[in-house]
Amino acid sequence: MTSPEPSLAAALRRLFRVENRRLAVRTGRIERVEDFARPITVYLPPGYDERAELRYPVLYMQDGQNLFDAERAYIPGQHWRLKEAADLAIAERTASPMIIVGIDHAGTARVDEYTPMRDPRLKGGGRADEYARLLFDELKPLIDERFRTLPDDSAVGGSSLGGLVSIHFALKHPKVFSRAAILSPSVWWNKRAILAEVDVFDGPRPRIWLDIGSREGKEAVDGARALRDRLLARGWTDRTLRFYEDRRGDHSERAWARRVRMALEFLFPT
Repeated sequence: MTSPEPSLAAALRRLFRVENRRLAVRTGRIERVEDFARPITVYLPPGYDERAELRYPVLYMQDGQNLFDAERAYIPGQHWRLKEAADLAIAERTASPMIIVGIDHAGTARVDEYTPMRDPRLKGGGRADEYARLLFDELKPLIDERFRTLPDDSAVGGSSLGGLVSIHFALKHPKVFSRAAILSPSVWWNKRAILAEVDVFDGPRPRIWLDIGSREGKEAVDGARALRDRLLARGWTDRTLRFYEDRRGDHSERAWARRVRMALEFLFPT
């Protein structure tokens, strides 16, 4: 007498036997830098404490309040879940391990620090290069001394005005920042003056992730597309520039949380 066909439940039990299950995702950890001018949050990848000989590239991210902590996010509970995104990408080997440094913004001075030039219409902005000195002269040396970094392999990133200042830094300091994560950048600032920076750029091309959400409005979408087109015209290629339009994306931490893993995967390929 032949054995009956195995039931679906039995087949699933065999499929998901312990030896066939994906190993639990190894997680990185979060450290706080308390002795700096503003709060700094550092993500250290899985395995950081186990292999002391390894060094890692560093991604410096703006708006550190919104990246890792649900309670500190602009809208409490809506943060980027950046640690979880990095943990999964590294565990599934779709991204190489990296250190991520979240830099808290300066509160009421955020707009000034995150804009490369003054906008006469808004009567503000233009202090990005002062902020750059804080980043280059004070924070980066501290991070390189305290953690096992690759000092010559750094990236910069952010969203909205944080994306604007990050593309500015990548264009102005391409030998410092060889990669950039630019999510929903505020290209509109000062009549799209950032496009003029692209037009005169002449240096090593940083690897750039650039994205926008279709629900952010026509001005935002047109601005991001214009930035993409200018970058391509100045020598970026499909290998060094990835442009992504999120059909469901609005201008929110929740939307950026959906896309940040893709940004990590493009910037830090295995």
